[in-house]
Amino acid sequence: MIYKAIPGFAGQANRVDLVLVADMVEPGGRALDVGCGDGALLQMLTRDQGVDGRGIEISQAGVNGCVAKGLSVVQGDADTDLADYPDDAFDYVILSQTLQATRHPKQVLEHMLRIGRRAIVSFPNFGHWRVRSQLMFLGRMPRTESLAYSWYDTPNIHLCTIRDFVQLVDEIGASIDRAIALDRNGSKMRVNAPWWAWNLFGEQAVFLLHRRKIR
Repeated sequence: MIYKAIPGFAGQANRVDLVLVADMVEPGGRALDVGCGDGALLQMLTRDQGVDGRGIEISQAGVNGCVAKGLSVVQGDADTDLADYPDDAFDYVILSQTLQATRHPKQVLEHMLRIGRRAIVSFPNFGHWRVRSQLMFLGRMPRTESLAYSWYDTPNIHLCTIRDFVQLVDEIGASIDRAIALDRNGSKMRVNAPWWAWNLFGEQAVFLLHRRKIR
């Protein structure tokens, strides 16, 4: 199956992960979208799924755009402001294509799992074969559809592979409920494919996590 961009949202042609993220959120739940950007996902969740959605966005322009759409969004930084949220404040905390732009991704993920019963994370896979080939054969920092910036102006400071993320999930004591990898064409890869195949051929990934109970 090929996942299409969300209809009605300009500039979302490459954000097929938003459809997958929305599918992981149960209707009527409480969700916090961290780094919500222009509010495309948040609007989809609140309008189509009856989710009590809130957002946090570092860009003032992004906040203004979200508020203009009637969304409940505040300006804030995931690296510093998630610490102010109480435990179990949401059913879902979402971080879509933003983890690699945070200064402290491990800490951010830990806070997400503290303030939400579930965490949903999507990110570009730096282990994709096209990334590897550009480094090997061109000797330059790669640029792809999901990693479109030049090395000197990119906001991505902590790029990771799918295998890196899986290891981090284990290190912080979380469990994976669902995991999906998409290839370059937006097609969902085989669910039971080994991690090495996802790491080599998946251009981006989406994970649904929950924290393990401490006995």
